[in-house]
Amino acid sequence: MLSSKAAVKADPQGEGYHTTQDSHIEKQNVGVVNAVFQVIHWNSPKKLRVKNKHVEFFRNLYLTFLEYDGNLLRRELFGCPSQANPESVQLQAALEELDEDDQCYDFRRERLTVHRVHLYFLQYEYTPTEDDTDITLVAQLSMDRLQMLEAICKHWEGPISLALYMSDAEAQQFLRYAQASEVLKNRKNVGYHIVYKEGQFYPVNLVRNVALKNANTPYVFLTDVDFLPMYGLYDYLRRTVVQLDMAHTKKALVVPAFETLRYRLSFPKSKAELLSMLDMGTLYTFRYHVWPKGHAPTNYAKWRTATTPYKVEWEPDFEPYVVVRRDCPEYDQRFVGFGWNKVSHVLELDAQEFDLMVLPNAFMIHMPHAPSFDISKFRSSSSYRNCLNTLKDEFHQDLSRKYGSAALKYLTAQRTI
Repeated sequence: MLSSKAAVKADPQGEGYHTTQDSHIEKQNVGVVNAVFQVIHWNSPKKLRVKNKHVEFFRNLYLTFLEYDGNLLRRELFGCPSQANPESVQLQAALEELDEDDQCYDFRRERLTVHRVHLYFLQYEYTPTEDDTDITLVAQLSMDRLQMLEAICKHWEGPISLALYMSDAEAQQFLRYAQASEVLKNRKNVGYHIVYKEGQFYPVNLVRNVALKNANTPYVFLTDVDFLPMYGLYDYLRRTVVQLDMAHTKKALVVPAFETLRYRLSFPKSKAELLSMLDMGTLYTFRYHVWPKGHAPTNYAKWRTATTPYKVEWEPDFEPYVVVRRDCPEYDQRFVGFGWNKVSHVLELDAQEFDLMVLPNAFMIHMPHAPSFDISKFRSSSSYRNCLNTLKDEFHQDLSRKYGSAALKYLTAQRTI
């Protein structure tokens, strides 16, 4: 142990450790004239690269604490009386109002969970454009989709806002992954925001909202991390924003979605090349075989020959990927895990009278991956599916109260499905 009288000097050079002499020991003529202590501290990522014979012990100790569940630090260690936080009181009251016998109690409780969030986990640099047409790609992901980041950075040169749902240990793994990647290291216009894991469901819309609220551009491209945008989409969208007068109209630009079952794909460089791959069976319209309602209103048959943007009407369960103004509605956070999380958002865009405009020369391709844990729960649990239907009904009722008679069509459509 260090003597309590050892003075630790400032370390402005960031060397990782430094030397100090204990003047008290020097004054005591006890045979130790130059007692030297080396103090290792870890206040910067650079400290992990220090070379010192003791460093491995301290590095392992440091990483051990880093990878503990940070929620441990939210607990009150001592029951000292203190002035109650109004937000905590309100949250506790909301929790007490929940019916524990409700079949959907776990879903409702999840909506009240307060997550720790670390904004701008890595260095971020962004310079606004002079013409106010800039667009941020907005997405969320978990650890099992991390491999998509490098490819997305190669396909989209504009700013990106990503929310990552991770444990404390996974956040440290991501840090090491990002530091080791030449692609990610060289991209400073990507904002990484960590939402720390808590609860039993993936709070997908909460995580999306973190990414959306921290976009720094007038427009956002709302997508999923397992899609690769076509090359040049960033510039094409910026031109379209001007052409369609997005600054003064309420439009949602639909980017048609396709998919491949091949893990290795020669990515099409043009619409003509994509149509050729579509005809050969290398590509498909997205989810045509399992969930056609999700993207059928895009009208892929019309898109094949379209040369100008065309308007489509909202239909039940439509969930396209869109470009909108940053001040668009947020995602509804009652929807967690799998099911209806994007559908509800597009439905509210329609309720706010956004025109859905399909872009004739834009596309994105979904890359294959293993099914998520949440979709497995949805498929295997009838109570999960029943609760999702309950949440849908409640969402429709809330929408009717919010938008009045204009939202009645959604209730009608839901009942006729």
